[in-house]
Amino acid sequence: MSEYELYYWPGIQGRGEFVRLALEAAGVPYRDVARLPEGKDGLKPMMYFLSGKAIERAPFAAPFLKAGGLLIGQTANILLFLGSRHDLAPADEAGRLWANQLQHTLADFVDEIHDTHHPIASGLYYEDQLEEAKRRSKDFLKARAPKYLRYFERILASKEAGPAHLIGDRLTYPDLSLFQIISGLRYAFPRAMSALEKELPLTVALHDWVKAHPKIAAYLASPRRVPFNEQGIFRHYPELDSPV
Repeated sequence: MSEYELYYWPGIQGRGEFVRLALEAAGVPYRDVARLPEGKDGLKPMMYFLSGKAIERAPFAAPFLKAGGLLIGQTANILLFLGSRHDLAPADEAGRLWANQLQHTLADFVDEIHDTHHPIASGLYYEDQLEEAKRRSKDFLKARAPKYLRYFERILASKEAGPAHLIGDRLTYPDLSLFQIISGLRYAFPRAMSALEKELPLTVALHDWVKAHPKIAAYLASPRRVPFNEQGIFRHYPELDSPV
């Protein structure tokens, strides 16, 4: 029996990818339930938990993690749990709170990235809100993305000599999440990121360090890593991409 069961939609990275990266970096066994060999049948237990029928503390949405008798929802909450258990967060209370704070800021960033292609409603097709998406993306690339990225660059610049990590001198889960966001933005907005990255040398260096981490490199080269596609959070629509 695996120690953990991850519940998320098959076929997309989405918010579940932030949890996968932490599990892979920790080197712990887990089952990606909806991607089990039985295919669509893997969705059945997830839908059971999401229905909340006879389940105390049922999660509102995926991703969520089953760890023994615990059923943990919300990406930042799952990472708070895994970080403390698997040395992916500081041991002291102030450090754990700082890691959680950074993760919530990254989660806000992810929401804004998603809204570039679905600015009106998630239930509408992209094509039904194309003009609004163009306006939203233009503002995002001009104002919002630089604001978030410069914030994390400043954090890295404020660190004393040593490896460039967001917290301390070793890998923590916010490093993994920032790596995922940079990777996703490069996929979604290659032209804009090519300009933006010129002022983000430390953030780019952190991305490259995480990518080369042995456990992460092995994961990225494996079939467990779902490719970016136009169903997830990071979507490449050329009409939304523009140089900053």
